[in-house]
Amino acid sequence: MSRLVRSYELIYIVHPEVDEAGLAAVNETVTGLVERGGGKVMKVDPWGLRRLAYPIRRMWEGQYVLMHIELDSQGVTELERGLGLAEQVMRHLLVRLEEVGGAGVVARPVETVEGAGSTEPEAEAEAAEAEAEVEEPETEQDEPAEEPAEEPAE
Repeated sequence: MSRLVRSYELIYIVHPEVDEAGLAAVNETVTGLVERGGGKVMKVDPWGLRRLAYPIRRMWEGQYVLMHIELDSQGVTELERGLGLAEQVMRHLLVRLEEVGGAGVVARPVETVEGAGSTEPEAEAEAAEAEAEVEEPETEQDEPAEEPAEEPAE
């Protein structure tokens, strides 16, 4: 039985206090997880230290790393588990890349971990529309008060 191997993008955030040698060790650990799951790493792109939108583990910065990998579904499960156990990896997101009509590769969320976001773009779009439709009720304070008409002086 042949295994279906798919292309994925893996982005993970490493603790900001990890030095260059430590970051290389984390990258080797993640590469080992991918290879142990029967996959291969196509490209590793370290983005460096970046500010986070919200604190993760009381940290406001993290070192981002982007990997392009090829892996089967069973390897994905093992990779997710290994990344969850890696202490230096603060957060990660694995996105399956799929080919659309020969026009190229398009990213599609597969799984999120530790509340990294919704996995369904339709749900996000509906939530955005619902927020846009909500209108604030008008209050009497919003309208300017009418001033009494002045009486002509005699």
